Amino acid sequence: MSTPVTADHVALAHRLADASGAIIRRYFRTHVAVDDKSDASPVTIADREAERAIRDLIAAAAPDHGIIGEEWGSERADAEWVWVLDPIDGTKSFITGKPSFGTLIALAHRGRSVLGIVDQPITGERWIGGVGHPASLNGTPVRVRACPDLRDAYLYATEPEMFKGSDQDAFERLTARVKMRRYGADCYAYALLASGFVDLVCECNLKVHDHAAVSAVIEAAGGVVTAWDGAALGLSTNVCVLAAGDRRAHAAAMKALAG
Repeated sequence: MSTPVTADHVALAHRLADASGAIIRRYFRTHVAVDDKSDASPVTIADREAERAIRDLIAAAAPDHGIIGEEWGSERADAEWVWVLDPIDGTKSFITGKPSFGTLIALAHRGRSVLGIVDQPITGERWIGGVGHPASLNGTPVRVRACPDLRDAYLYATEPEMFKGSDQDAFERLTARVKMRRYGADCYAYALLASGFVDLVCECNLKVHDHAAVSAVIEAAGGVVTAWDGAALGLSTNVCVLAAGDRRAHAAAMKALAG
């Protein structure tokens, strides 16, 4: 049985999102310089400053908590409570002026994500959910929708280039069975799944900061998120992920991926 998050955890998570959002809005559509990281993914001053602000708040409010961040690495990653941060999930969208990126903030307890925030600071949308904390969008409850048949399912992935070799073959088997597949929504697709507008999100090569927050939100909204082999995600990295609003669709999608 997972430990429910406390009101203090939720309040701190909102403060972290508020701080990051204020920084990100200052830089959005301002033609910031873009650097390439070692894996060729882009990063900007907005990514770095937003994560630094979040980390400073955590250090002040919960100095015994660990942190795993995309831009500034890990601190006390073996702590009982660990914050998992992606200041801008979808930096490619951010630098091209498209507000489909988001700030991802998760809190993990003993290796399991128990609270997540997906914050879109430009549109002013914030999804939150976790163990003992039902999913909501700006305070209004959200819920996944029923979709038992893949033939009726709407599926998202960030980009087709994330699938290679046998993973690409598996993805094509799945998408051949769904009603619609779309690309380019980054973490926003997972939030839309939690709100009942999308049925499946299927992606590969995700790091823990990509999936920890969205997993908590979707599960709090009644959905399911696993690795492609059905395993729980935990704090795993470089994993293929399948999220579904309906467990029946998840089971059918798993069969399609397996061939």
